[in-house]
Amino acid sequence: MTEYTQITLEKADGIATITLNRPEKMNAYTRRMGREIMAAMDDIDADDGVRAVIFTGAGDRAFCAGADLTPEGGGHVFSDPTEVEDLSDPKVRDGGGMLTLRLFESKKPLISACNGVAVGVGATMQLAMDIRLASENARYGFVFARRGIVPEAASSWFLPRIVGISQALEWCYSGRVFDAAEAKAGGLVRSVHAPGTLLSAARELAREIAQNTSAVSVAMTRAMMWRLMNTDHPMEAHKIDSRAIYRLSRGADAKEGIASFLEKRAPDYPAKVSEDMPDFYPWWDERTYS
Repeated sequence: MTEYTQITLEKADGIATITLNRPEKMNAYTRRMGREIMAAMDDIDADDGVRAVIFTGAGDRAFCAGADLTPEGGGHVFSDPTEVEDLSDPKVRDGGGMLTLRLFESKKPLISACNGVAVGVGATMQLAMDIRLASENARYGFVFARRGIVPEAASSWFLPRIVGISQALEWCYSGRVFDAAEAKAGGLVRSVHAPGTLLSAARELAREIAQNTSAVSVAMTRAMMWRLMNTDHPMEAHKIDSRAIYRLSRGADAKEGIASFLEKRAPDYPAKVSEDMPDFYPWWDERTYS
């Protein structure tokens, strides 16, 4: 995809910013928007100059007001209009889930700067992001039960892990829209900011990552944290920890990390995510839809 029409992608100072860009529709989600975000993520993962990613919405009203309920050309809103007999048919796949699975696979840390309304997929897409910041005027809603469907975008996997099962069920059972203060109290967001300071706070956090850390270390840490929390015994984490420490401790970034600390200077890590991930990465088998 060479042209974005429903998002923008900007890169500066090691930070990529993806902006959902349909302000006239409160950045409502479409299948095209999903494809554009996934294409942008492919670009970002291949770009060693990008060290962190910020997501936000255009305008001052919404991050994303959920699925576009009045899509151009009409048709089904929540699923593919094609009738199939076999539910393992790829046509059945939820587009929001395809997006969050792509975000899950990211090699770069993902930061959400939620600048307004975020309901439905506007809320669930943020669950696959690593750190969530909110504007004071942000509003969240897992509204699926009020639309006659169920939580999508693999949120039944993500949400309880982030906020706990009881809070996740309350928000999804009720389908009510709640404010940023409740989102913070419930563990959904890290911090709440005045609207004019939200993006600067997100960029400050992204710069801290970009300027001070090893890209390979961060990519490995992201994969380890997301994937190993679901194993049945800490021995599984110990296996990957041990392999990663053994390999990375012999690498150029570890040498630079020690040298820059001892010399009291800013680090300049040479390793690249595109070339220098340890030889056992990825250690997991790819999952397929069936």
